[in-house]
Amino acid sequence: MSTIKMAGPWITEHEIKIVNDCMLHGWDNYQYVEKFQKEFASYHGRKYGIMTPNCTTAIHLLLAGLGIKDGDEVIVPECTWIATSAPITYQRATPIFCDIDFENWCSSPKSIESYINSNTKAIIVVDLFGNMPDMNEILSIANKHNIPLIEDAAEALGSVYHGIKAGKFGIGSVFSFHRTKTIVTGEGGMLLLDDDKLYERCMFLRDHGRRSDGPAYYNFEVTFKYMPFNLQAAMGYAQFQRIEELVGKKRWIFKKYEEHLSDIPDIQLNSEPEGVINGAWVTGLVFGKSHNMSKLMAMEKLKQIGYPSRPFFYPLSSLPAYPGYKEKYESRNPKAYDISARGINLPCDLMLTEDQIVEYCNAIKKILIK
Repeated sequence: MSTIKMAGPWITEHEIKIVNDCMLHGWDNYQYVEKFQKEFASYHGRKYGIMTPNCTTAIHLLLAGLGIKDGDEVIVPECTWIATSAPITYQRATPIFCDIDFENWCSSPKSIESYINSNTKAIIVVDLFGNMPDMNEILSIANKHNIPLIEDAAEALGSVYHGIKAGKFGIGSVFSFHRTKTIVTGEGGMLLLDDDKLYERCMFLRDHGRRSDGPAYYNFEVTFKYMPFNLQAAMGYAQFQRIEELVGKKRWIFKKYEEHLSDIPDIQLNSEPEGVINGAWVTGLVFGKSHNMSKLMAMEKLKQIGYPSRPFFYPLSSLPAYPGYKEKYESRNPKAYDISARGINLPCDLMLTEDQIVEYCNAIKKILIK
């Protein structure tokens, strides 16, 4: 049985020192929340940062802040974790699933535009596994139709699109600090914004409808309790101070997979076209059709010889969570159904060594032997 882990963080004495300081001195203030929000936003060229308990709540906060409601439609890509689309349902709006591109596995601009109608009130794009969609084309479509664009950059810390960091696109963007991500707080999220009024509205919605200029314990609306906590932020802030080191290790892992799988024909790893830097939260692998290998077959074969893997995200419209959607979307989103069926994620543990990556690549080669 291999000792390779699917995912895990890189924790040093620096994080322990900062969290310990918060444990001793951080119970009567939000100093680490405030530092983390401000510096994380500035790093991404945004005016405001709002930390949340997780990335799902960050998306929900933004949709609520934009006034998404019953009867509205929000376009999201088929292949993403359900956290991207669930907040649409929280707002009693309707998720509309668009197809993805073969090259980057992200939202297809052509498919997005085909789903736009008078009910479309937002478009959410996802930087899948660190890959970047065709942002220039998607922004052009959003601007042409005057529809706000939201960037789900939960998996793209460190990715760059033609000189612009992931997290800078659209009216707002979100990040995740889940225990599997590049920066971890156990659970945690961040909403980044530039618009003053939208920021004020989201801050108001985050803490039970209280206003900073109102009386203490005085609520103007029934809203959410999406406040982070200082201990969580201390961990995130400490990790953020090592962001270049952490992203660098993720990219190193990705490049080592590229190197040691380069002799296998007809496979596709993360996209990194000219002008794009891939932060590579996780390395995806899509088997070409010549291998006759589905994701479920590959995962089972790897499991049998003692190696972990994860499935490429299922098309959301194919899931029981969205009954009746498959019949509507499968024929309109064929790329998502095709790519997803042939894709897996490779281990992305930040403590991976080159020897372990070589071992895992050899396991991939083993399951492909006819």
